[in-house]
Amino acid sequence: MFRKLILALPFVLFASSSYAEEPPIRYATRGEMLYLVHCINCHGTHTQWRDNKSARDWSSLKKEVRIWQGNLDMGWTKEDIEDVARYLNVSYYKYPWAD
Repeated sequence: MFRKLILALPFVLFASSSYAEEPPIRYATRGEMLYLVHCINCHGTHTQWRDNKSARDWSSLKKEVRIWQGNLDMGWTKEDIEDVARYLNVSYYKYPWAD
């Protein structure tokens, strides 16, 4: 019995250590969720990679988000607009923050 326990010990320790090294769960931000629910169907990811971008800096990125949510009558708050712009900036544009 003791011998079986000693043989099983390395497997238990190995299983514990591999479990402990799993990457943490990533939670979506509010901006990402709003974008995925309301925007990605039309835009997809190709819009952010095209050469003829309307957004050239942080201010114009927020302006574009504000314009399009208005065009689609989504009724987003200022915080919603900033959250989506922040998500897009972190994920695609990488503009310096000016706020």
